[in-house]
Amino acid sequence: MDQIGSLLPLVLIFVVLYFFMIRPQMKKQKKEKSFIESIKRGDKIVTKSGLHGKVADISEKLDAVILETGSGKMTFDKSALSYELTQKINAPVKEKKPEKK
Repeated sequence: MDQIGSLLPLVLIFVVLYFFMIRPQMKKQKKEKSFIESIKRGDKIVTKSGLHGKVADISEKLDAVILETGSGKMTFDKSALSYELTQKINAPVKEKKPEKK
């Protein structure tokens, strides 16, 4: 019984680490993977370095995306695309209600 009591804190620490660190990271990776697979021509995206652009073409052979920016076309690896920032850009704009006096 004493041995089980000494292993219990170690098992509890592992369970807490799994639910608060490992599991959310796995969910985030799945979301990013599905985002990268769903990219199509015409989508507005942001790279992890902060470059905004519109998808001009997708190269499956190179596993890259060709972005059309203000200065021309650039090729980026699909892993350089940011899911979070793109989600904010493509979100619908909320209209402000005029204040009543």
